[in-house]
Parts: sequence; C-alpha cells; structure tokens
Amino acid sequence: MENRTLSGSSLCPCLRGERFDACCGPFLRGPRTAPTAEQLMRSRYSAFSVGDAQYLLDTWHPTTAPETLELDPRQRWYRLDIHGTGAGGLLDHDGWVEFSAFYRHPDGGGELRERSRFVRDNGRWFYLDGRVST
Repeated sequence: MENRTLSGSSLCPCLRGERFDACCGPFLRGPRTAPTAEQLMRSRYSAFSVGDAQYLLDTWHPTTAPETLELDPRQRWYRLDIHGTGAGGLLDHDGWVEFSAFYRHPDGGGELRERSRFVRDNGRWFYLDGRVST
C-alpha cells in the first residue's frame, strides 16, 4: 500500500496538538526512535493513519511480529484517545498503553480499544502485543 501524503506542517494524526514534523514525523521518517512507550504507540497510530506498514513492522518486536502486514487503503483512522499508561518511561524496560482508535470504512466505522504492551530492547521501544477490549 502506498503511504498517504501528510505535510510536515499538518497537525499530527495522533492528535497531541503538535505539527507532524514536531511530533510523530521524525519517528516515522527516522532515524529518531520514540523515547517512551506512549510516544511509540502514538507514532504507530500515525503510521496506521498514513498507511506506513513498514514502520509498523519495524517497531513490532521480532518475537511477535508478523512476516508481512497489509493495510486496508479504504480504512481511515481519525481519532486517538489515550485512557491510561503504566511504566514505559525513559528508565523502564516495559510498559503498557490503553487507548481507543476510531476509524471510518466504506463498510462502516468503528472503534478499536486495546491495551498494548511494549518492551524496550537495546534502548529502543517495540510493540509486543495487545489485548483488544470489546
């Protein structure tokens, strides 16, 4: 899937209130890595929003990552709500983030609520897995 174009001066899809270039953009474009589990989760949400499957694979821990990932180009992610976080800071080895992500799709919209687990390996945060709430 081809990435959706997003200007660096546009507001970041993660809705933190900053420009993309000052928020998640440097993580998606590299070489910077997210310093906390929450920032990694926000950047992964932004990657879903712009259709950057490679970034999602690159930030998925190798022990749980799929070999490939195809995103539905018709699905549009438009809102992210953070409900809570635990650990995941600059000095932590692991952490979690609970969030809701809202999407629109020609077949209907919806909400994904998940408690994601993250682990830091060699100073870099990775998505490990998540538990979806219904």
